[in-house]
Amino acid sequence: MAIGGSVVGASVGRVTVAVVEAYAELARRVLAGPARVGRTRLVAVDGPSGAGKSVFAMRLADALAALPGGGRPPVVRTDDLLNGWDDQLTFWSRLEEWVLGPLRAGRPGAYRRYSWVRRSFLPWEVPVPVSPVLLVEGVSAARAAIRPELTLSVFVTAPEPLRLSRALTRDGLEILPELRRWHAGERAHFAADRTETAADLVVDGAPTLPHDATRYYVRRP
Repeated sequence: MAIGGSVVGASVGRVTVAVVEAYAELARRVLAGPARVGRTRLVAVDGPSGAGKSVFAMRLADALAALPGGGRPPVVRTDDLLNGWDDQLTFWSRLEEWVLGPLRAGRPGAYRRYSWVRRSFLPWEVPVPVSPVLLVEGVSAARAAIRPELTLSVFVTAPEPLRLSRALTRDGLEILPELRRWHAGERAHFAADRTETAADLVVDGAPTLPHDATRYYVRRP
């Protein structure tokens, strides 16, 4: 049924199972929120590998760009800051030094993207301008250390077999040993960090409720 522009799925006894919400409404919510990193509203899109974080971040960026007077916000993907597979959670100092620190001071940031082919950081910089919104997407993006500065924290989730299948389809079967190690690391991190519990919004990255996925997402209760 439709409630205020949202589609709600329900079950007897446990009421709400899923709610379909508009990216446009979420974009307005972000812009109405406080800027806590200098003049920038920081949105963290977190969740396990293969859950759908990149798609969610892209569509939220599209919705922000479509607002009157709005511009497309920069999106920093934490995978671009990792120094290989073993840097799963320890990349954060680069994000602080290259991006968040300058933005707190009202200055643009810039970072060098890691090449998974060359296994080194590329020599040229990717600029991160001072803007009303910055999206940071990737595993541990909404970690406890940054929560006081977040305007919005999002946790995207999906069943592990599907996430594994998505990652292997994207990157190839040869990454399976590293991927299994990665999944173990992220499970331990999310349990200790309580990321999903602390998130402002939990998104179903594998929804079965019919909806237009380009304009709407499915929020989990």
